[in-house]
Formats: sequence, C-alpha cells, structure tokens
Amino acid sequence: MPSSSSALPLPFLNGSAPTAKHLHVVLPYAAMPDISCQHWLQKLSLPNLEHLLRHLPASHIDQATGEHTIAPHERVLASAWGLSRQQPAWASLQEGISDTPCAWLTPCHWTAGADQVRMDDPASLHLNAQDAQTLLELLQPWFLEDGLTLRIVEPHLWCVSGSALAHVQTASLDRVVLRDVTPWLPSATTARQLHRLHSEVQMLLYNHEFNAARQAARLQPINAFWLHGAGQLSAAQLQQARSQQAQSTIQVVDTLRQSALRQDWQAWQLAWQHADAGPLAALRTHIANGGQGSLSLCGELHARSFQTAPRSISAKLKSIFSPQRFADLHQAL
Repeated sequence: MPSSSSALPLPFLNGSAPTAKHLHVVLPYAAMPDISCQHWLQKLSLPNLEHLLRHLPASHIDQATGEHTIAPHERVLASAWGLSRQQPAWASLQEGISDTPCAWLTPCHWTAGADQVRMDDPASLHLNAQDAQTLLELLQPWFLEDGLTLRIVEPHLWCVSGSALAHVQTASLDRVVLRDVTPWLPSATTARQLHRLHSEVQMLLYNHEFNAARQAARLQPINAFWLHGAGQLSAAQLQQARSQQAQSTIQVVDTLRQSALRQDWQAWQLAWQHADAGPLAALRTHIANGGQGSLSLCGELHARSFQTAPRSISAKLKSIFSPQRFADLHQAL
C-alpha cells in the first residue's frame, strides 16, 4: 500500500517485482469517458501494450452498471484471489483477520453544497502519523460504544473491526473521490449505527481544537470518514485467498489511478508512458522468457483481461492480419 501522504490508499497490497511464474499486470483507469482523457489518449504511443494485445488471447470480460459499488480493478483482483466481487473483504485479507467483520476507514473532508455532499481528495489532507494518532484518540471512544475498534495502518488507512459491520456493504473509495457521497453510502437499513456515527463524528469535529489547529496550519479540517473494503472471511477463506495470492504476482499500475481520479490527464498520459516502458515491458519480457502472464485493462465501469494460452493456427493468423488494438478496446472500458 502506498505510504505517501499525497497518494490515495489502495485497499490491497500491491505487488512490485515478479516473484511467481505468473505475472499479472492490472491497469486501472486505462481509459475514461472524460473528453480530456480522450484527447490525451490519442497522443499515446504504447508499443509494449500493442504487442501484448496482439499476442495475448482474451480471457475474461467484466461488465457492470454505473451503480456497481466496487471499482473494476478491485473486482479483477477479487476474482483472482477468490474473494467476492460484490464485497471484497480487503481489510480482513490484508490484516489477516478471520471470523470478525472489518473494514478500512479513511478520514476525509466533505463539502456540503446546494444539491450534493462532495468528498474532497483525502490525500490532500496531508494527514501525518502524529495527527492520525490524535484523531484516533478522539474518535475511538465513540466507535467503542458500538463495539468497533480502530487501529491505524497508515495515516490515510485505518482498520475498523466489530460485529456492527456485519452485513454492511461498502463502496470503493474510488467511487466517491471528488463526487457526491450520498448515492454510495451504505443502506440505512443495514448500517443504522454507522449513519449515527457519521453524524456524531461531524458534530464532534465541528469547531474542535484539532481542526482549529489544522486550519491555522492552512490544512483542510477533517469532518467525516469513509468505510470501504468491508467484509468477513473465515479462517479457511483467508487461507485460500492467501494461497491464491502466492500463486501469481499482481502489479497494479497505481500512478494511472492516482492521476485519473484527480482528472490530471497530462499526468495520466505520462503514467501511461511509464507503464508501457516499465510494467508492460517487464510483462512482455516475462512471457518471452517462457513465463505465464495476464493483462487486465480497466475503465470506470468495465474490465477486459488477456492471458497466455495455447492458440490455434487460425487464431495466430488473425492476430497477424487483424490484430487487436487498444484504440479499438478503450471505448469498451
């Protein structure tokens, strides 16, 4: 997980160097519907991506509606590790917690407008370890009243656990950054305690000296939190997921995600160039050396995956005379 205060936390551990025979590169936000994104996309030259698309057969298409609470790249990893695509228990998996409901908690700032409540970029809070500890000490008593325990994993990513999280389905952090949070809040019928906690935290932190000090330092106040990656795994499920994690190295190109969520398309284009010269070049070399490999291209709604597999002569000829190109795929993401 990223530890930088300027990065939005990933809800799962991100692989780096290949350590297994199977290397899987996941590209979140490989394309976006934003017209500015389309402009920068046309300028991209991605030789390693195009080579991989010519030589890797399609293996899976993941389609969803705009209301799906889990981002496509999270669904790809959930499938790879045997977790629920509807509710991947990221906190349970990462923290090794079995038989207890848990979730990630990310402190954040909500801006109330005339017709929406917008989540500002949590990374822009620049929350350091000392401030995170102070904030935890403020919030812990309120959470304990509902049997929920807080623990800081990193300043922008805390683990919260307790039976009150049972049956609560949460939305990916990516679904709400710079957007209206209202459609993505857990259902009031299954998360009444959490809705009350949201209100109590807002009242507690409103005009609190903790936020007064932050504002004096020209930092945004913290007035809310977002739960994501909720779920519960049995000991057997946890062991199985950990086993599947060990069978392949999955590398998520998080720089694409960071820039796309902030709609910084120039940085997104640069991230694409680095991805092609780095992880995608490494995947190409890995496969050329006889290793197994997978590639997942994810958009805001859908994902398409490609994987090494034996191909018939007709399939090989098709890849030569009618190659699969990213320009033909990105609008399907």
